[in-house]
Amino acid sequence: MVGELEARVCEAALSWGDQHLVISDAAPDLDIDAFGVDFGLGVPVVAAQVKKSKADCCMAYNIYSLRSPPVLLRRLTGGEFFSAADTDLDGRVEIWTNDAAAVEGFENFRLRDLEFAPPVVLRFVRGRLLDVGSEFRSYFDQKIADEQAKLNPQDLADFKNSDGKLASPAALPAGGLFRLRGVKVKVLEIVWSYLYSGREQEALRSLAEMWPAADLNRIRDALLDARARGIRSQVDGVSTTVPSGREIQVKIFDGTTTVSATPGLTPKDVKPKQEIIAPRAILMERPPPVTPLEIELAQSESTLELVIDSAGKVRSVEVLGSTQSIDEGLIKSTSDWKFIPAFSAGEPVASRILLGVSLKK
Repeated sequence: MVGELEARVCEAALSWGDQHLVISDAAPDLDIDAFGVDFGLGVPVVAAQVKKSKADCCMAYNIYSLRSPPVLLRRLTGGEFFSAADTDLDGRVEIWTNDAAAVEGFENFRLRDLEFAPPVVLRFVRGRLLDVGSEFRSYFDQKIADEQAKLNPQDLADFKNSDGKLASPAALPAGGLFRLRGVKVKVLEIVWSYLYSGREQEALRSLAEMWPAADLNRIRDALLDARARGIRSQVDGVSTTVPSGREIQVKIFDGTTTVSATPGLTPKDVKPKQEIIAPRAILMERPPPVTPLEIELAQSESTLELVIDSAGKVRSVEVLGSTQSIDEGLIKSTSDWKFIPAFSAGEPVASRILLGVSLKK
């Protein structure tokens, strides 16, 4: 309580035996992103993202070892969010975030003015934290294509004929500042999508094509400086690997069947073992249904087949049974679900499970 008003406070601690290690004791926002996951640090970890105050734009991502006693292995800052995932189901876990703190206030834009802050993709390799954005160019290319499709040629030409800074609204026609600021945001987002995916030359070429020539050197230096001061300053190296197009996928363990003894064949002294320890939910939320049809669908049970990666994130979802009426709200919400991953022989693994979901449960 703050006076007579309620205040939201989140607390978290790691416990072992009779000891405790406080992760956070008074945070407005706290989230367990991963638990029991192999980040490539030699030990299973728990990762928590914490916002220290409501005024902060960004989260701190704290990675602790799950050994006795637990140790803080790494703290990352500067992203609006952090999310671990085995993106390509290749057995390697990435940490997805963005460089929000580096671009908050950039060119007088607030984060709310942007479609997206520069995406950042990280991975631990032999204990070193690398920026691996160059390995996910298809993701960045989609971002670029989406922003290019929104650009109006005449608006872009008008922006290129401006001073770039847009600091003198009186010199622009009514509504012109708002329109040109929108163009400026899209240009910046296209450029930093190239920049953060390891394509600096393409970024500078694209910048030269769309930015006012007289302001080009200033904005180029500002962009490179923002990246250098951001999450890039916290990594140990930068991957220059480019995807070869050859996909290597790990085994997806089957958690949809139950292993049991076969009468007359299984020896009495042999106890069948499950291939895996099934995933356990950390967070499963869905938006509340609104329309009568949504409420009806949410009350009925949906059987989902989920592929959950070794970081505990849902990589794919399929509705089993009748597909004439699908609870779209439920399907979309699975992208934010989090699990303790399945384990096989003590190691986190990707798995396929069946899950019955209903608001009645």
